[in-house]
Amino acid sequence: MNSLIDKYNIPGPRYTSYPTVPYWDENSFSPELWKQSVIRTFRESNADEGISIYIHLPFCEALCTFCACHKRITKQHSVEIPYLESVLKEWQLYLRMFNEKPKLKELHLGGGTPTFFSPQNLKSLLQGIFETVEIAEDQEFSFEGHPNNTTKEHLQTLYDLGFRRVSFGVQDYDPKVQKAINRIQTFEKVKEATEWAKEIGYRGISHDLVFGLPHQTWEAMENTIRKTMELKPDRLAFYSYAHVPWIKGVGQRGFDENDLPSGEEKRRLYEDGKKLLEELGYIEVGMDHFSLEHDDLYQSLIHKKLHRNFMGYTSSKTQLMVGLGMSAISDSWYAFAQNVKTVEEYQKMVEEGEIPVVKGHILNNEDLTMRRHILNLMCQLETTFDIDNSFPELQHAFEMLEEMERDELVEINGHHIQITEKGRAFTRNVAMVFDLRMMRNKPETRIFSMTI
Repeated sequence: MNSLIDKYNIPGPRYTSYPTVPYWDENSFSPELWKQSVIRTFRESNADEGISIYIHLPFCEALCTFCACHKRITKQHSVEIPYLESVLKEWQLYLRMFNEKPKLKELHLGGGTPTFFSPQNLKSLLQGIFETVEIAEDQEFSFEGHPNNTTKEHLQTLYDLGFRRVSFGVQDYDPKVQKAINRIQTFEKVKEATEWAKEIGYRGISHDLVFGLPHQTWEAMENTIRKTMELKPDRLAFYSYAHVPWIKGVGQRGFDENDLPSGEEKRRLYEDGKKLLEELGYIEVGMDHFSLEHDDLYQSLIHKKLHRNFMGYTSSKTQLMVGLGMSAISDSWYAFAQNVKTVEEYQKMVEEGEIPVVKGHILNNEDLTMRRHILNLMCQLETTFDIDNSFPELQHAFEMLEEMERDELVEINGHHIQITEKGRAFTRNVAMVFDLRMMRNKPETRIFSMTI
């Protein structure tokens, strides 16, 4: 395994989209084309699928130095109401494009720290959206909660509004690791928030764990996993730490890079962590995620309904995902768009009645084909390639796959490709074989985190 790590541990995307953001063709994109794409997708799919909404709530009271999200650090809670008013105004701009009332199937509050906002202010935001939509019967509403500031009132208020899923960011319980990443939270705080959620009735409680953090050892990781098992969340995200300090503004400079585990040490954290999780009853779903058998994420895998988008893995799919808020990314299936990345510019554009997108990408037929295959690999660990719909780089792609087959990472049967159990850890590498845009324009500088 170590020789494979040396061979395949290269920079690569996480494929929450294809094409990935660095390969978006911004020259052929415009806000007007984005609006046309939204209108097309809404008319095609709202009646059957409904839509998804992602709301980016960027404020945090302190900087976690492992975080690569777009955020704003402040302790001034006077920012809450003006920001939420801007989000509602942005939503009104989208409502003007629709020819009927949207059917809301999926809603996620991400950050930043959504629980930075008071329960009452979150309620006002959500009621402002709910009064403009029809809520689907099989809706899935979820939010990210920081254990240190998620109150019982937060949980009860959001539950009463239809939320049934909550994800708590745990990362690691080791004090040395917590100090290095500036994320100090006790097991008791996580336990308190988790037990409140169970008591209220949440049926989809998730804990986020991260491996590859500074000073992290297997002994510390094992302790974190075993403590997590005492609380028995329905699902787990077991993420590889993505070290990308060269991206402006992510704040990943709070520790010495020499404090990070080596590739071999990091892979052991994953392999031994995965083994322990499976011994404790969790099943690996897609990449980085584990769940108990009763959880919707596992059930969607079994029924081949697992989906992946900018919110990560989801158990339901809509073609239209509207991203609201500073830096939020939207997906109309035929196009992607990202909002401006500062709070001030975002609020200014919304006040002026402009859709606050700063860049995006219109997918061509080739993009749509490759997106489908990469999604198949990321969600189902398999895909079948139609050779008649080939591209010039296809021969090279299959040569790379044949090498992966010799390394026992994939099995190839005709045009069917199956990622093996051994190859799960290298799913990103397999997906990269179909990344034609990156193949044609290899980056001269490092733009992605390492795949291992």
